[in-house]
Amino acid sequence: MSALDRKLFRDLGRLWAQGLAIALVAAAGVITLLIGIGTLRSLSETQQAYYERYRFADVFATATRIPGPVVDRVAGLAGVAVAEGRIQKRIILDIEGMAEPANGLVLSIPDLGEPRLNALHLLEGRLPEPGRAGEVVVSGTFAAAQRLRPGATLSAIMDGDRRELLVTGIALSPEFVYSVAPGEFLPDDRRFGVIWMPYTAAAASFAMQGDFNALSVQLARGAEARAVIAALDELLRPYGGAGAYGRDQQTSHAFLASELSQLEAMNFVLPPIFLGVAAFLVNMTLGRLVTLEREQIGLFKAIGYGSATIAWHYVKLALLIAAVGVVIGWGLGAWLGRLLAGVYAEFYKFPFLLFDERPDVFAISGLAALLAAALGCVQAVLSTVRLPPAVAMSPPVPPVYTRSLFDRYARVGRLPKALTMAIRNLVRRPLRAALTALGIVLATALLVGGMFAEDSVDFLIDATYFRAERQDASLVLARAVGPGGLEATRRLPGVLAAEPARAVPVVFRHGLRSKRAALVGKPAHTDLSRVLDARLDAVVLPEHGLLLTETMAGLLGVRPGDAVSIELMDGSGRVLTETVSEVVQQFIGLGAYMEIGALNRLLGEASLADMVSLMVDDAQWPALFAAIKATPVITGVTLEQRAVQKFRDYIGENIGASRLVLVLMASLIVFGVVYNAMRIQLSERARELASLRVLGFTIAEVSMILLSELALLIVLSIPLGWVVGYGLSWLVVNGGFESELFRIPLVINRSTYAMAGVAVLAAATFSAYFVQRRIAGLDMIAVLKTRD
Repeated sequence: MSALDRKLFRDLGRLWAQGLAIALVAAAGVITLLIGIGTLRSLSETQQAYYERYRFADVFATATRIPGPVVDRVAGLAGVAVAEGRIQKRIILDIEGMAEPANGLVLSIPDLGEPRLNALHLLEGRLPEPGRAGEVVVSGTFAAAQRLRPGATLSAIMDGDRRELLVTGIALSPEFVYSVAPGEFLPDDRRFGVIWMPYTAAAASFAMQGDFNALSVQLARGAEARAVIAALDELLRPYGGAGAYGRDQQTSHAFLASELSQLEAMNFVLPPIFLGVAAFLVNMTLGRLVTLEREQIGLFKAIGYGSATIAWHYVKLALLIAAVGVVIGWGLGAWLGRLLAGVYAEFYKFPFLLFDERPDVFAISGLAALLAAALGCVQAVLSTVRLPPAVAMSPPVPPVYTRSLFDRYARVGRLPKALTMAIRNLVRRPLRAALTALGIVLATALLVGGMFAEDSVDFLIDATYFRAERQDASLVLARAVGPGGLEATRRLPGVLAAEPARAVPVVFRHGLRSKRAALVGKPAHTDLSRVLDARLDAVVLPEHGLLLTETMAGLLGVRPGDAVSIELMDGSGRVLTETVSEVVQQFIGLGAYMEIGALNRLLGEASLADMVSLMVDDAQWPALFAAIKATPVITGVTLEQRAVQKFRDYIGENIGASRLVLVLMASLIVFGVVYNAMRIQLSERARELASLRVLGFTIAEVSMILLSELALLIVLSIPLGWVVGYGLSWLVVNGGFESELFRIPLVINRSTYAMAGVAVLAAATFSAYFVQRRIAGLDMIAVLKTRD
């Protein structure tokens, strides 16, 4: 081992605390890269493998009634590899021991064998046997929530008749990776289940013998989904086709794709912050080390060591510190990555998980950390190369200080001496102060950017469920009903108020842009289910004109006053034109609204509704639930308070854990930055502080001189961190969380800023404690003997 290598390990032992702080920050960067890239790859590859193995369809279509031979014609369309018809119906489930009705979705499967598309992964039991009426397979999420096993029975209201169903199997499907009831946003496994039953039994239950009302299509290799969708729409129009759509608009896939997009966006935000701070800490530490070792560097050069050899010595020191961080990051990152991927697999209901542990993920994260350390030591290395031996062996030229503007104001303002010394030191070393402040700013910004999500979601819940959707329950009807049907819902037990609505599947077009969505009609003056403007005030729906949500208007590229083409997807092929009267606010889903009377007139139909919003007497819920289960026309029920609770549970389970991780990582940045900055200042000013101790200053007074600089930097940096955190949150909202499915509003409460500031102060106080202990342990005799 060479003399320089022995010196290298001595330096590592002497600087172990500072090196460990740097290594932990670098480890945080490695962890975020491993978690981000590893989890993204794992979910993507698991998704792809699941879709391929279980033949997830590429295109979906629904219609009123599709004759069997039409399915064969679909299979013959250009670009279609496989086409499979099925029956798809919403039903009400009456679960023993549960007062409220559950929502069910019946999907038919072949009487013999598995479906050709959207195959089932059996977790328990078997598929129904031919000729055995009432045998079904239920979705795994619903079975787990209801504790159902093969052999259990279910009571279902199907097309007005109560039927007893025997569970023979429990399964998962690629079609329900994100298992959510139609029209809802978050999964409610207790109240929504998918029921697969043989085609013959389903056809008999819904009077669909020989026919279907839904199609699944697998594209041929190289085929374009858009061309196949257009051909399907044309073919299914005479049969009440509601519009074909691609996999990208299939609910489960769309939610999973949105989650993957968010993960990908976060990979560009967090790792650079941690690795950049690690580079900065390496620069601070090695820069000071080179300054302290000027004489040794000059001596090495004088006895024959080349500049490159000495420079490589300091590069190795930086790389060894980073390597420690890489090892820590690899170990924790792999463990946390598996843990997080498992959480995602559980939440998104994959039957298996392909966790990505390919070497390139580890290599990328390790090289990124080493590169950050190498970049951080560039300045220190260049200073060693440029240092002539004779100059290096002499003490550095003392800096020339002059009376600054601050000194004049300090005398007038009579600032305390300790504060004056602290400010003067910051003013005379502006670059170091700025870099230290930058680390604190980034940590504060990271905390704000990580914790704002709860504020935004609380605001979203308030806007959605307490200002817009204020009803207690929403009913979905099997068919559109007239005034008599609406009056029947008003007479249900406990109903205090009822408001009708109607949803019509359409395709909106403006120029070259188009979007498939539902056009919803509501009364002009609504009190339960309201449309809100940008200020979140209720909008009175006009007699003429179309209201589009901000997201829908952006997708179509329209503004108030623009004309929009509306193609009805009811089999008629009619194309209507309506003017956009206002752009409204909505955070969940795409929305397009008209006054319900205007919508019915536009369709040329009588006063009809297929949805009803209810206000319910709290004492009458059991009676209402019983009446709903006995009303054949009701095929779906949404309970708003249940939806709000699911939202809050989701926040508690997911955002709370994310907040904890971000607080720990941001605290790590603060500790690393503050501790290294203070240790460097302590080493530079050890003689000065020891002299003050000899002159009679107490440990507390000496500590105050040094730590007051830290306090000033924190006081100045935290507000800047709040501003940068707001910008980071804006980037997250507009880059990672915005999709057609939902928009997260940018809302940051004062309490969030305060919590971020408190977390930074706590981490800084923790690091200051260790620095203060170093001050108390100063060897005054040894320090005062150092040669200038």
